[in-house]
Amino acid sequence: MDFKHIVVLTGAGISAESGIPVFRSETGLWEQERIEDVCVPEALYRNPKKVHDFYNKLRRNLKDKVPNAAHLALTRLQEEWEKRGGTVTLVTQNVDDLHEKALSHDVIHMHGALRSIWCPRCDKRFPFEGDSAPGDVCPACGAPDLRPDIVFFGEMPYSMGSIESALRQCSLFISIGTSGVVYPAAGFVQVARSVKAHSVEFNLTPSATVSAFDKGIYGKASQTVPEFVESLLKGSYDPRSEN
Repeated sequence: MDFKHIVVLTGAGISAESGIPVFRSETGLWEQERIEDVCVPEALYRNPKKVHDFYNKLRRNLKDKVPNAAHLALTRLQEEWEKRGGTVTLVTQNVDDLHEKALSHDVIHMHGALRSIWCPRCDKRFPFEGDSAPGDVCPACGAPDLRPDIVFFGEMPYSMGSIESALRQCSLFISIGTSGVVYPAAGFVQVARSVKAHSVEFNLTPSATVSAFDKGIYGKASQTVPEFVESLLKGSYDPRSEN
């Protein structure tokens, strides 16, 4: 089967093996904070310092985190596939920078990025490494409105037009480490199915949208993803096989 255009969606599961906790645990907490206190627009008005401090902590936590074998395998796939005249569009729900550390390029961060700061007043974004605080001034327009460049619950994810365009052209859709419960990402497989793309999910256990995929491969992403990439590059992947 010829998979010229590939779209890969990654979620928290791919970064968990690198020591980055999943976004939402069974308790509904993220890093021991209630979602509604740190990841909704209203939180910025109620307690902006708490919001900034929370993302400062997460940003600092990234410094010693390194990509695992799954991140590196996707970089290899992207590089090799492009040499063969294909494309690999890498979309992530994660706000970490492990794909970039693995040297993947043009990564679409649909939920924002910790190492970016955003000015809602002039809609400009800037690379950011330090700690932010309420009232920080935008270097472009001077407004004291800089905020973490994170898509909060209730806000529109980034680059949806580009993502949908890639999905509608893809022949292979891969989902890695996603729960299948957070939309719109959970619906990407349906878009891929609508254009008859082959779809594969990688996870520790089946996701909420497992029935929409042609195949599920389960186990640690650091093992299953490199094996899958190797089979794609060798031309030995069989979509009809059980593994």
